[in-house]
Amino acid sequence: MQQGVDRQRFSGASAPRIGVVGAGGLGVHHVRILRDLCGERFAGFVDESPARASEVAAQYGVTAYPSLDRLLAEVDALSIVVPTVAHHAVAAKALLAGKHVFVEKPFTVTLEEADDLLARAKAAGVVLQVGHVERFNRAVRAAMPFVDEPRFIESDRLAPFNPRGSDVAVVLDLMIHDLDLVHTLVGARVAEVQAMGIPVLTPQIDIANARLTFANGAVANITASRVSRERLRKLRLFQKSGYLSLDLAAGTGEFFRLRGDFDPLQLARAPRALEEFVERVPLEAPDAEPLVLELSQFLGAIMGRNRVAVTGEEGREALDAALRIVAAIEQAHAAMRASGSSGA
Repeated sequence: MQQGVDRQRFSGASAPRIGVVGAGGLGVHHVRILRDLCGERFAGFVDESPARASEVAAQYGVTAYPSLDRLLAEVDALSIVVPTVAHHAVAAKALLAGKHVFVEKPFTVTLEEADDLLARAKAAGVVLQVGHVERFNRAVRAAMPFVDEPRFIESDRLAPFNPRGSDVAVVLDLMIHDLDLVHTLVGARVAEVQAMGIPVLTPQIDIANARLTFANGAVANITASRVSRERLRKLRLFQKSGYLSLDLAAGTGEFFRLRGDFDPLQLARAPRALEEFVERVPLEAPDAEPLVLELSQFLGAIMGRNRVAVTGEEGREALDAALRIVAAIEQAHAAMRASGSSGA
């Protein structure tokens, strides 16, 4: 992952001309960052709300296009930041036109839609990247050099209610961040899913817990809630060499590493102070806005300077895990209803 960004290197004549589709709460940050990164190579954006388009255009001094077709005619690449239900339609149109595509998470609504976009991108020979921005979190970037085949991962992501994203289950809204992270850290496919969740403020699942077992035997316990009083984003990894504790909200972390000169059998003979067999390693990485790093990686991939940070296949993998969790929760609810009916 990139540790820093040269904001001038995407503004030359050889850089892709790029635009943004959707200038809502998250899309406006794509507009801001791509304008700064690309300079005159930032074409502009389109938004379905004329009032919102006028507001953003005036605030950032950029062009608001009247339609997606007009924007497509002016760009080499698109950043798609529209509601998930529209991801496939917008991305399919861009890929058909031969444009490079960045699409925010979750990749699509269904696996069939994801497979269609993957096929279109391959046929067009263009870059397709999915927006799992937590990979660029400062704590994650700092931890990656120390990650060594984690065997157990515990993840908690709690947030106050926000109407944005509440049209889908919290699994697809929030937990999918951690599904992508855990899959990346473990490096194996999900073999088994157990899950439970409930709706609280919406008809969708607002709190969910999932236990994932991976093909290599690793286990992850993941909790996500959008009805919390406070924000919490923590990730803990246990591996043979020690324990990593990451605070994703603060961008900080620590690695409690087993000392190489300590014999674990000594712990069975008598109590020992923690410092005798564990050393604390603060995790550090250069500070940077994760979305800036993510979009820079996309631009660099288009220009052949680096790999694609999160491929379409990886975005599909996270979506597959999320949909399996939702299905497991629905099956558990159905079983409880059936049990209640039979008991009556």
